[in-house]
Amino acid sequence: MTTSVLISGAGVGGSTLAYWLGRSGFRVTVVERATGQRSSGNPVDVRGPALDVVEAMGIAAELRTAATRVDRLAFVDAQGRTRAGVRTGGGRDSGEFELSRAELAATLLRAARERAEIRWGDSITGLEPDGDRVGVTFEQGAPAHFDYVVGADGLHSAVRRLAFGPERDFVRHRGFYVATLPVERAHGAADEVVMYNSPGLSLSVHPAGGKPLAAFIFRGKRVPDYDYRDMEQHRRLVLTAYAGRAGTFADVLDQVRTAPDLYFDAVSQVRMPTWSRGRVTLLGDAGSSLSLFGDGSSLAIAGARTLAEELAGAPGDPRGALTRYEQRHRRLVAPKQRGFRVAGALLVPASRPGIRLRDLAVSLAPRI
Repeated sequence: MTTSVLISGAGVGGSTLAYWLGRSGFRVTVVERATGQRSSGNPVDVRGPALDVVEAMGIAAELRTAATRVDRLAFVDAQGRTRAGVRTGGGRDSGEFELSRAELAATLLRAARERAEIRWGDSITGLEPDGDRVGVTFEQGAPAHFDYVVGADGLHSAVRRLAFGPERDFVRHRGFYVATLPVERAHGAADEVVMYNSPGLSLSVHPAGGKPLAAFIFRGKRVPDYDYRDMEQHRRLVLTAYAGRAGTFADVLDQVRTAPDLYFDAVSQVRMPTWSRGRVTLLGDAGSSLSLFGDGSSLAIAGARTLAEELAGAPGDPRGALTRYEQRHRRLVAPKQRGFRVAGALLVPASRPGIRLRDLAVSLAPRI
């Protein structure tokens, strides 16, 4: 019988996995809570082992066409005057490229649709081991059984909660919040990200290939009643943090009040002793979130290929396949989770002396 796999999450990792499993002859179903793909989300790099994966999928040329071509990061003062800057595109010679997360996810999903069933507007509500299969209940659809269930459903993974336990046991707030939204205009050149800092916060605009995207990153303790689905709460948190502190980006802050697609979340890391329990396993941010400061998208792509390889290569050894997937992929993930403090100090200095020190340090890099 054809091996069946249920993937929760139609994002970067879930779509990549659906493609590779479908290509190997698995019967793949992807369930996604959202009713459609988001238009917001910070630009991401496709680099390292992810490059080989998208090349093998035949979509690398399409992704490169959508690349942002950004090569510089300029740090400006409240009046918009450049105080320091650094080139960011040094890795482009190796074939790496940057594009919007939405564009990356959409391209991967188009590839996956030919090999998998996609169910929008539904989510998993229950998981129950049943011999060599997993019984699954859904918010909307009828109950069903699958040979494997994969949680590729992000930082707030429902699969992780149902199979491993509550979010508080695995998710660590790292003292930052981030919001992104599409905005009306760029604030720099077509190849330049412009960032303004006030102590404990940054506000930047990325040209994003002609579809400018603003990013708000600010330091803050865990909000006790924080709800990652409450957009009105998110608006209040951003507007409160940046009131009178948006510098040259005051017009961007105004757009937060009416933005229909504001992405917001706590910057967090997920650390788990194991990614698999029985025939349920985790992929991408669900098992090892690197949040804002890592290579999460590239690692999700690479991890999806590794998981598909191991499942296809050992059909009679599910435990061994999942163990080997985890061993192989943890070697890529572990180094990326250690760079958090340096990235935070670079992008969001906590004090005015910290901002000056950062500007001095980056001024030693190649001039823009």
